[in-house]
Amino acid sequence: MDIPENFLHKNGRHRKHPVSLDMKTSNCNNVQGFEEQEKINLLQDPDNEILHSVPRSCKGLKGELGNISLLLFLYVLQGIPLGLAGSIPLILQSKNVSYTDQAFFSFVFWPFSLKLLWAPLVDAIYFKKFGRRKSWLVPTQYLLGLFMLYLSIKVDSLLEGNEQKGPDIVVLTAVFFIFEFLAATQDIAVDGWALTMLSRENVGYASTCNSVGQTAGYFLGNVLFLALESADFCNKYLRFEPKAKGIVTLSDFLFFWGIVFLITTTLVALVKKETCKLSKSKEETQGVMETYKLLFSIVKMPTVLTFCLLLLTAKIGFSAADAVTGLKLVEEGVPKEQLALLAVPMVPLQILLPLIISKYTAGPRPLDIFYKAFPFRLLMGLEFALLVWWTPNVKQDGGFPAYYYLVVLLSYAIHQVAVYSMYVAIMAFHAKVSDPVIGGTYMTLLNTVTNLGGNWPSTLALWLVDPLTVKECIGAEGQSCGSSEEIALCTKLGGSCLTTLDGYYVESGICIIIGFVWWFWLGKKMRHLQEEKQSAWQCRITK
Repeated sequence: MDIPENFLHKNGRHRKHPVSLDMKTSNCNNVQGFEEQEKINLLQDPDNEILHSVPRSCKGLKGELGNISLLLFLYVLQGIPLGLAGSIPLILQSKNVSYTDQAFFSFVFWPFSLKLLWAPLVDAIYFKKFGRRKSWLVPTQYLLGLFMLYLSIKVDSLLEGNEQKGPDIVVLTAVFFIFEFLAATQDIAVDGWALTMLSRENVGYASTCNSVGQTAGYFLGNVLFLALESADFCNKYLRFEPKAKGIVTLSDFLFFWGIVFLITTTLVALVKKETCKLSKSKEETQGVMETYKLLFSIVKMPTVLTFCLLLLTAKIGFSAADAVTGLKLVEEGVPKEQLALLAVPMVPLQILLPLIISKYTAGPRPLDIFYKAFPFRLLMGLEFALLVWWTPNVKQDGGFPAYYYLVVLLSYAIHQVAVYSMYVAIMAFHAKVSDPVIGGTYMTLLNTVTNLGGNWPSTLALWLVDPLTVKECIGAEGQSCGSSEEIALCTKLGGSCLTTLDGYYVESGICIIIGFVWWFWLGKKMRHLQEEKQSAWQCRITK
């Protein structure tokens, strides 16, 4: 139903709008800070050799439609792996995998939150004759295409597994982790290329291409795929005669996009040339070490360290609602394609909310909005738990009534108001405190920590659902249902496992309590950080 929330600030730019009954989790985002700093240098230094190699004018926007179209298409390609990875948990849930397995698979969504760790290398190491960005873009996209072709052959067997073990979660996680790692690396290369591919007067369109392209790619790989893969959806809306399968299978989808990746990458490698002059690789390699030292220097500052610790713990209270709710709805019988399609009518709201909220976060105390929205988002976790509890009570033979989806959509919309209020506020504070001398690297570090603050609680929340759940074996005396082996034995002996206490509800209550404790105690500490002088946030570097 949603784009993962960390996809919301993949690059520290306002683009990935979170669709937060988080199934991952959009959300998919750290722009390499040194690239943003490079952009600043390009625009401000009249003696910069790269600046002189970028065209000063290309007859306005029309003169660069080709470059803009290429950037847009590259970002669309980047969104496809993100969308596909986001759809896998829903497919797994329909196959009744454990939440422990879902927690293991959730590591797939970590690379976009960690790419700051290897982004300096992508920026500095390349083949000069081939091109600084193409040196990474071309092999990365070839590997993505080959991975898709490989998966098109293996994915059915990986998802089906065998009767005893079910889907092969370990292999699926390993393959899709590499898949997302490659997509994150491709994002670094494309972001960097955008700075020199477009002229100075049109470089602002790069962020638009990023926003539109990745959102479209995610939509194709997630929402559209889940709809066309569903036999029920296709039979109801797209066919005259019902069939057992959807119009598209996962294998077909992967094969098609694998071919698209290989063909388009070949065209880019042969046809598109990089025009910017390159400085000496030795100097840029030294810049890599300087970037890592700079990051360490920023983290050591007391105010930044305190802020980072707060960011890493702030989303614990939301983890059950964001990571588990969507999967629970699928478990209760809500079609996964219907949940995915509910994201479509939310797009206008997701566009308008940041524009409205930014008016209230533009002042000197943006975290006040974060603090005020915090309890409302926690209470939405309670509402989501009630929604999951209510779901089986309204299920009918033909599915769910229209008013049920209306309630889900309304709940989702209200939740988005709280999510965006917190997101816009925290991004405004990042911009406010970042040292302008090293603004790009500074912002990227804070955005990385923010993303990690959402990733690890989500993984933990998924992992804790099964241990907190209590089941009894009914119909087979002396048996229990504490593990998958015991559940299988209970079923083999003619019994069935009945859930007497769902760990999701226990976890939701614990998370809400922890969230309110954080709000009362640490939330005020975060607000007080706004009172620190600007000098407390400035990095002192000895050269």
